[in-house]
Amino acid sequence: MPIAKKKLEEILVENFPQAQIEVIALVDDDNHYSVKIIDKIFAGKTRVEQHKLVNNALKEILGDVLHAMQLKTSDQ
Repeated sequence: MPIAKKKLEEILVENFPQAQIEVIALVDDDNHYSVKIIDKIFAGKTRVEQHKLVNNALKEILGDVLHAMQLKTSDQ
């Protein structure tokens, strides 16, 4: 069950309203994305902690709707 790029972006913006977010479709199947999020909320957190924040925001779609995601996070 794929998710449209626009819908994925909406979910991320809703959860990270102050962030710079870039979503790139890796394959034209609405199932494989590269996501880059820059947000001050990640300051002082390890990469694992940063990714847990994103995974928690996407918990409703991870695995079932969103098949594969490359994730890059940063506070700057």
